[in-house]
Order: sequence, then C-alpha cells, then structure tokens
Amino acid sequence: MTVNTPLCFRGKKILAPMVRVGTLPMRLLALDYGADIVYCEELIDIKMLQCKRVINEVLETVDFVAPNDRVVFRTCERERERVVFQMGSADAERALAVAKLVESDVAGIDINMGCPKEYSTKASGGYCESGEENRENWHCCHCSPWKKEERPQHPVHCDVIKAISEAVSIPVIANGGSHDFIKEYADIETFQKATAASSVMIARAAMWNPSVFRKEGFCPLKDVMQDYIKYAVRYENHYTNTKYCLCQMLREQLETTQGKKLHAAQSTQEICEAFEMGDFYEETTAIFEAKKTSLETKTQDEDDQMEDPDVIKMAVRFDKREYPPQITPKMYLLEWCRKEKHPQPVYETVQRPLDRLFCSVVTVAEQKYRSTLWDKSKKLAEQAAAIVCLRTLGVQEGNLCEAENHLMNKRKRGDQERLVSKDHGEDLAEPSHKKANFIEETSNVNEPKMPR
Repeated sequence: MTVNTPLCFRGKKILAPMVRVGTLPMRLLALDYGADIVYCEELIDIKMLQCKRVINEVLETVDFVAPNDRVVFRTCERERERVVFQMGSADAERALAVAKLVESDVAGIDINMGCPKEYSTKASGGYCESGEENRENWHCCHCSPWKKEERPQHPVHCDVIKAISEAVSIPVIANGGSHDFIKEYADIETFQKATAASSVMIARAAMWNPSVFRKEGFCPLKDVMQDYIKYAVRYENHYTNTKYCLCQMLREQLETTQGKKLHAAQSTQEICEAFEMGDFYEETTAIFEAKKTSLETKTQDEDDQMEDPDVIKMAVRFDKREYPPQITPKMYLLEWCRKEKHPQPVYETVQRPLDRLFCSVVTVAEQKYRSTLWDKSKKLAEQAAAIVCLRTLGVQEGNLCEAENHLMNKRKRGDQERLVSKDHGEDLAEPSHKKANFIEETSNVNEPKMPR
C-alpha cells in the first residue's frame, strides 16, 4: 500500500466493503459511525485506465467515468484524507498508471494481496513477499485469511495472519473476522489480538450494520438504513447497489412488508417510498435540478461571453441515418477544399465539464463555423461543424435527401426529353439494362469524388 498523506494505519479501524458494496454512500456512513479509514470496492486496473477524471459540480464529487458514461469510482472532499483506493492488478506498470490517475483524490492505494476469488488468482494476485522485499514502497500488507480454494463462508485462519504479522516488518491489516469474530465493537480488538495484526478491516459485519464502529453500541437499524438512503440519494448512487446494500442490512427481515416493498422497488424513488422517504427524495432531486439549471445558465453565459463574434453558427446535429454508408459531411468538406485549392479544414473541439458534452469549431478559408448544439462525442461535434460550413457555402453535404432530389430531377428531365422525342415520332424503346445504367450513372453526376 502506498500513501500520499501522513496516515498512520497502525492501530486504526478500517472498513473495506468488497465488490458492489464500497460505494461512496456506504463509506461516508461508516465514517459517521466511527470508522477511521474506508476502502472502495476492488476495481480492476484495466477498467480504471479507460476512465476520465471529471469534476461533478452538481454533486460536488470527483468522478472517474468510463467511455460508456458509467461512473466507475466516485469520491468527495470529505473522505479524501481517509479513503483507500483498492485495486486489482497483476501488472506493475498498469498499477502505477492507475495510482497516478487517482493519487490526488485518495489517501492511499491498496493493491490486491490475496483475494481468493478466481479473477484475482488467475491474474496472479496475492503474494505478500513483494511487500516485504520492497518495504520502501509498501507501507503495509492487507491479508485475506483464506486459501485459494476457500471462500468467506469458511473459517478464518487467524494463525496464518498471525504468522505473516510476525514474519514481516511492514504493518499487516487483517480482514475476514466478520463470520467468526466480529459481532459488535468490542470484538474488533479481540480479532486484532488473535491475529497480531496492526489493524483490522471489516467488510460483511459493517455491511450488515455500519454502526458496528460505534463504541456506544449499535444504532437502531431503521435509523441506519434511513441515513444510508439519504447518502444514496445525495450522491446519486445507482438504485441496484442501494437496493443490494439495504437487503444486506435487512437480512432476516426481508420477508416483512417493508422487505417485500424493497425487493419490488425498481428505482431510487421507489426505494425511498418503501421507507416512507418519498418527500425527501422529491426535495433533494428538486434541489439538484435547480442547481444543474443554474450551472447550465452560468456555463452558457460564459460561453456567450467568450464566443468569437466572427464564428458562423447554426443549430444542427449530425445523424448518420441521414447519410449513405461511409459518407459524411467532413468528407464532402475536405473534397470541396481540395477542389477549391483551400487548406484542409481545421477542427478545434472542447468538452464542457458540467455535462461532458462536446462542441467543435471548423476553420475553412480563414472563416470559422460551429453548431450551437453540443454533442455527446467529439466525432459528432466535428460532423455538425462541417454541416454548418457546407450549408453556409451552399455546397452539397452528401445526405440522402440531396441524392434523392438530384435523381428525381434527372428523371423528370428524362421524361420531358422522351415526350419531345415522341412528338417527333422517334422510337422510345430501350433495353432494360440501359435504363438501369442510366439510373446508376445519373445518381453520381456532379457528386464529388470521395477520398480513399
């Protein structure tokens, strides 16, 4: 584990809800109840390297967003000095790249050191000797107390963790005590002594009731679940994860009326209604919508102030369904520039932080063009800018409507010529293959040659 802040993990209590559990709402709730350090769920290095770091001004969070717009990791300022990023990796270069990606937003990095799950063991995850051999880079070792073929339902091997704790000089964090040891706060110390570990990491026991960290004892489960739901709504947690966490808290109460309502819920709003928190959901979402509108207005005002008055603008979007296969406005614009002996078009594209949409400006013959509509990708924004330029110049852009109109006009002229020929007594009979050739040839007349 590497840390970029002066954290001391020795003697600390650590929450580490594993896959699908360690999202921001659960971590913040654990901090409320007394956890010193919180872990995110284990995230695979390859998935994280595809993400882009985005400031979410509405939620006041830092989001790491995948290409499909899914938020893979979300964090906030409150936990920045106390959250450890847990990473699955078997490649040093990838692990380092991920660490650099998140280092300014987390307190530490934890690389998988022994998870018995198949995806980790297949990737060669888990070998504690590396931490001992590279103690200048590793601050501690997080041990999972199961053998490769075992799972969390098996008894925890305290003797194994103790042997590791006594064999290495770096601090050892023990986890896996939820099933056999940790039923309440006092059991955390018991588990620590049994393993001789420097710290204790709690997953399932904290998932069942995050108030296990309270020295004063558990809070009523109803209050715990309501507190969790407030965080889930506040940070737009996906309803499936929220539902899963609440089901883990209810456990034996899942067959109650409330449990059945939760099981049937298909949205965050329905979850709130199941816990008589519908008003809270409506009030919170209304606040977010107002904030989003305010930020959008501010962004638009800033765009208007910074806008170059010499840019020609239109409200257009590129829809590939309106164009023949492999034909785009950018291709037509490039061909027109070559024909007119202009330098090739230059595109400048920016992304708006608020909603991560794109806008592109194209410069052709020292004149700039752009669409006033923002698009979800850089490519779409560039095509829209090309359309604005082509329409302003009165040049064909290659869409299907132009091709159909061009063909229709050719056919009309052909019909008129035949009528004139008929009046002069000429034979109009033509072989069918010539008609086909006529249609094929005229459909390409006056269309620019596409670049290869």
